[in-house]
Amino acid sequence: MVCLLISCATRPENVFQPLPFAASDADHVDMLVATTRKPSDDRGQLYSGDRGTAISLNRIVVSIPPDRNRTVGQIQWPLLLKPNPEKEFAVLSVDKIASQRAVLEWVRKNRNGKRQVLIFVHGFNNTYADAVFRFAQIVHDTGSDAAPILFTWPSRGDPFDYLYDKESTNYSRRALEDLILQATSSPDVADVTILAHSMGAWLTAEALRDIAMRDQTIPTKVRNVVFASPDIDIDVFRRQFIEMGATRPHFTIFTSTNDKALQVSRLLSGGVSRVGGTDLRPYASVLEELGVSVIDTSNTTPRDPLGHNAFADTPGIVRLLGRRLAGQSLAGEEATYADKIGVTAADFAGSAARVAIAAPAAVISPKAREILKRELSSQGGQIVDGQISY
Repeated sequence: MVCLLISCATRPENVFQPLPFAASDADHVDMLVATTRKPSDDRGQLYSGDRGTAISLNRIVVSIPPDRNRTVGQIQWPLLLKPNPEKEFAVLSVDKIASQRAVLEWVRKNRNGKRQVLIFVHGFNNTYADAVFRFAQIVHDTGSDAAPILFTWPSRGDPFDYLYDKESTNYSRRALEDLILQATSSPDVADVTILAHSMGAWLTAEALRDIAMRDQTIPTKVRNVVFASPDIDIDVFRRQFIEMGATRPHFTIFTSTNDKALQVSRLLSGGVSRVGGTDLRPYASVLEELGVSVIDTSNTTPRDPLGHNAFADTPGIVRLLGRRLAGQSLAGEEATYADKIGVTAADFAGSAARVAIAAPAAVISPKAREILKRELSSQGGQIVDGQISY
């Protein structure tokens, strides 16, 4: 089953030898990159998939080919060591961030009028180059003008290293917490949005949970969290969500029941559904009351044959993502369930709680709504029928 993931082919990694020029009408993405990867001896690679013993900081500027030579969602990888900036992504500069002052200078240069920061956490099977170029593409194609910060953890970029990658997210959890806290503590930052993909959503949920449990709250500057195809055990996410406390940011979850990568992940994980591969549409209105928007992409046709990268490579979804990253309401875009018929039961809370759905209208009954709210609330501790809600 794991071999299904091989179609996420490893891209060229030796792309970080700076090109001294770009196309005259090319766009530039100037990003701050924080990583827990081990530095590479190859200057063209910068960092490997091994775990480092420190958090390394770089400023990287990526050139995006002119719009006339590309389509939304496309990453045009260099075919040669020296890329053609008219038709390919190209790295224009790579600099170490050597001090806190340099970080502040970068933020002040790249922040918008609303002092917004966008933090991206990539997913499984990503090299350092994969993460940098994907984030550059997302920033450009969504039109985000927030200061872009990439957090890249030690993924080996190998489809057979799923368990190594999962352990690497745990290894990097405190580093992501520190990044979030440093961003929110800066007076130059007023609004932080976190975009996390696949296994990176697990890392992000764990980091936010740990911050909330340690500090009793998640910083209010973290206003929006977007999970694209989150590779999270649905039972575990329920606990993470509860343990984040009552001051959670607004969550937007992009899901697809046709995500083949998450279907494999489910098999590897004991058959438990993944949040990003579950049909959450029947619960959309209840989840919205809890601060969670659901965007179901099952009916789209992504470029990725696994259907795992629709959030970034499908033009319509990219436009929706851009609105969410800008803090705009997606009212009317969340999947509705008015036409969903014949559903008798569903499993949002995983094996821990089944919620009855009334057919054929698929409207959740008041009792079921209260069950779901109770399951996803932080309230508990009372003994009911010999049990304490968990």
